[in-house]
Amino acid sequence: MFYLFITYIQRLCIHISGLRALKYITVRSAMALISAFVIGLIIGPKIIKKLKIMKIGQPILHVNTKDGVQLPEEHQKKKGTPIMGGLIIVIALILPVMLFCNITDPLVLMLVAVMVGFGLVGYRDDYLKFTQKNSKGISPRAKMAAQLTLGFIVGLFLMVRGEGIVYSFTSEIGGTHLCFPFVKSWYPNLGWLFIPYAMFVVTATSNATNLTDGMDGLAIGTVIVVASSLGIISYLAGRPDYAQYLIIPYVRGAGEITVFLSAMIGASVAFLWFNANPAEIFMGDTGSLALGGLLGTIALFLKQEILLIIIGGIFVLEALSVILQVGSYRLRNGKRIFLMAPYHHHLQKRGLAEPKIIARFWIVAAILALVGLTTLKLR
Repeated sequence: MFYLFITYIQRLCIHISGLRALKYITVRSAMALISAFVIGLIIGPKIIKKLKIMKIGQPILHVNTKDGVQLPEEHQKKKGTPIMGGLIIVIALILPVMLFCNITDPLVLMLVAVMVGFGLVGYRDDYLKFTQKNSKGISPRAKMAAQLTLGFIVGLFLMVRGEGIVYSFTSEIGGTHLCFPFVKSWYPNLGWLFIPYAMFVVTATSNATNLTDGMDGLAIGTVIVVASSLGIISYLAGRPDYAQYLIIPYVRGAGEITVFLSAMIGASVAFLWFNANPAEIFMGDTGSLALGGLLGTIALFLKQEILLIIIGGIFVLEALSVILQVGSYRLRNGKRIFLMAPYHHHLQKRGLAEPKIIARFWIVAAILALVGLTTLKLR
């Protein structure tokens, strides 16, 4: 709305000193980040207090011997900590987006839809965990169906809006093409297969983020690192000169993604303020599914979903550890690869303190992000 207001003023030929600068991507990004952070700090204590009064706390599962996924005994002391902390993130994010993004841009509208869609799925899951007093929530099939549906919408959107993706150094190609790190002249077109591909990317990213959310600040800290990396990429992808120099896809409207990601980072940092060890509130599926879905969708918009494997390596590690653990348990007569899964619980079971695990994961996430950004030049 703020962006549209400035545009309207300029169309009326009303010249105000410094007004033009407020339309710059960098300025709006900074304002979105700061405002999201401040809003998060303001509403955070109120939401935490309300959730405590309503006794909406996290039930903790001891051991799931059926699929080999376990939670450590140390987590029992966290039982009752408020969940649905994702509400802080969603509220702190949506307001700056409405203010500083161009809300008429199709990319922004789709990102808002993805956030709301995944947020509602996560909210329903958290709500059932609270009302049923267990940690299962929505049935796996129902959750997967909802995620795949949202992924289908994203894939279909990119097929319809394929002309929005342009390689400034060669011929124009559509949104169903792939872009590989280290490669500058091979862009396979998936065609209709892009839709199931997008469904997989969005669903996998949302679930991987959800699995990483098992320690205080672990998931949100990693999200901040990954979102920051995508923010840099989106800024470069929105500039034809930078995109041509780095030989990366030029994406019309990528600048608005930068503003969106800035608000996302600000909201995430505000949530980390309350989620850092010892956590006052948990993100819950409300936040983890929404953030994961957004990261996957943004990577698809920027044509960097394959690079996301590197930048989001922590999410990949956590998801693979669960897949391997479950597969080993079912195919090898109950034998497990890890002491517990996801991998951060394996490390905890081996005696590492939770704060040390979190710090090391953040360090690895930062290194992977730098490696991923470096690949932009290695083409």
